[in-house]
Amino acid sequence: MPNKISRRSFIKGGLAAVGALGVSSLPLPSTAKGADQKELATLIDIRKCIGCEACVEACGEVNESKFPKPQKPFPKMYPKRVKVSDWSDKRYVTDRLTPYNWVFIQEATVTLDGKEETFSFPRRCMHCQNPPCADLCPWGAARKLKNGITRIDSDICLGGSKCKKVCPWHIPQRQTGVGLYRDILPSFAGNGVMFKCDRCYDKIDQGELPACIEICPEKVQKIGPRDAIVKEAHAIAKKINGYIYGEKENGGTNTIYVSPVPFEKLNTAMEKGRGRPHLRPVQDSMAHADNLAKAMVIAPLAGIAAAVGKAYKFTKNDKNSEEERE
Repeated sequence: MPNKISRRSFIKGGLAAVGALGVSSLPLPSTAKGADQKELATLIDIRKCIGCEACVEACGEVNESKFPKPQKPFPKMYPKRVKVSDWSDKRYVTDRLTPYNWVFIQEATVTLDGKEETFSFPRRCMHCQNPPCADLCPWGAARKLKNGITRIDSDICLGGSKCKKVCPWHIPQRQTGVGLYRDILPSFAGNGVMFKCDRCYDKIDQGELPACIEICPEKVQKIGPRDAIVKEAHAIAKKINGYIYGEKENGGTNTIYVSPVPFEKLNTAMEKGRGRPHLRPVQDSMAHADNLAKAMVIAPLAGIAAAVGKAYKFTKNDKNSEEERE
């Protein structure tokens, strides 16, 4: 990774070490263990975030094995409007979401009680309770687990970016040159695989904390059953005369922010755009009749597509193993 010398990285190094000693030993609640347990949510108190990026670095280190390893040259796509999206030479970009950076620190400078203040807050997938990315994925690659995590199966994703289009925050990011499309439809499929935060589902399955929560020296985030997290968010908001985001956005998410500043104000002040999601109010996208109808049509087809994709991947891996043994 390129060497960056800055005040932020200096703070990050020192505090991350302290955080590792003081926070990493905290276990998940017993109700959080296992993929079939109670729906989980994370609480993010933006008053506590110092923007040290320890969470960003920890996410990158823990999830490195999941990151794309594209093959070049990329297949030519037809039609040409399916653009190449290549972050393989920019994998250390940390100021936005990319296929290699699943959490980043967003900032907003606002006036609070007559004083100018800068607030920092980690941004990643919101893990919606009724995620349109999972409901409307035609290949069944995106799905919601029973513990509230929404993840994309990179083994069967074709990179068509439907998930990004229907996500109110446009969270998932595509990397070209990787995935199943190279084997089955290299010039006509989705041109890669979509990537986003999976909230360290594999660590949670082992009863461990997600990397971003485990490392944080300021305990900005905590995880637990959604009803308890929402209750705590309301208690904090009442205490500070603050505001909540994520409880009702898009019908409810499993990422709950608490702020002393209205989120509309933060949204106006922060940098937005590609890979930098907004903080606007969001109506329940899956409550729309057209999306519900699409989901009903897509669901059985997506199930079949997912099964075929997994079978193909299994057969290919089995064949590769035989060739290696020979």
